[in-house]
Amino acid sequence: AEMSAPEINAFLSHLAVDGNVAASTQNQAFAAILFLYQKVLLTDPGRIEGVIRAKRPLRLPVVLTKTEVRLVLAQLNDTFLLIAQLLYGSGMRLLESLRLRVKDLDFERNEITVREGKGDKDRRTMLPESLKPAPLLHLERVRMLHEKDLARGFGDVQMPTALERKLPGAGKEWKWQYVFPPAVLSIDPRSGIKRRHHAHEGSVGREISAAVQRSGIDKRATSHSFRHSFATHLLEAGYDIRTVQELLGHADVST
Repeated sequence: AEMSAPEINAFLSHLAVDGNVAASTQNQAFAAILFLYQKVLLTDPGRIEGVIRAKRPLRLPVVLTKTEVRLVLAQLNDTFLLIAQLLYGSGMRLLESLRLRVKDLDFERNEITVREGKGDKDRRTMLPESLKPAPLLHLERVRMLHEKDLARGFGDVQMPTALERKLPGAGKEWKWQYVFPPAVLSIDPRSGIKRRHHAHEGSVGREISAAVQRSGIDKRATSHSFRHSFATHLLEAGYDIRTVQELLGHADVST
């Protein structure tokens, strides 16, 4: 017998009600069925409506104590340490920190400008006074690396899409360089240009997770836990929840 929309609906609802599967599993099954019909059978299964959706579990974020933060940071070195310190000191997401350009750090105002964050929104967050010497020293090393790249005929960084045509040649300017470039040049698959991108999110995330393991703390913390800890510790210190919301870039105070 052929399966159509009613049978597909019943199957997906069965997964949620009787199978008690996770929402991601139900979504994967739905996607697989659509692929089967549209790409293999070359037919339209019809409108699939009214499916009982599997519920996403509500999980509390992992928050580290100040002591636990220090224990994890003690297991990191050099650039990985600086990135983790910025995550905890500013509340940025990991990818937001890796996308920082030199011009996004304002050492006079003690501010960091986060560009094209979640929801494609810009925002400002804090650059702690106590942390300033480390990124200043780091940027001195990055500038030396950039000057060597320029001397070798490289040093052109990828610009934001809208500015690529508007500001030709600006990609070689110091202010547009990534704060956290990788150690080696690579070929940009979109342009074919050999350049430095920013450090890879996966490698930094793995290093922070490994530091959590080495620290001996009994929590499943990740790089994102620094962001949750930043917010929690500010609230505990008496900061207004609206201020913390703006620093995090959350549209809804409940999140």
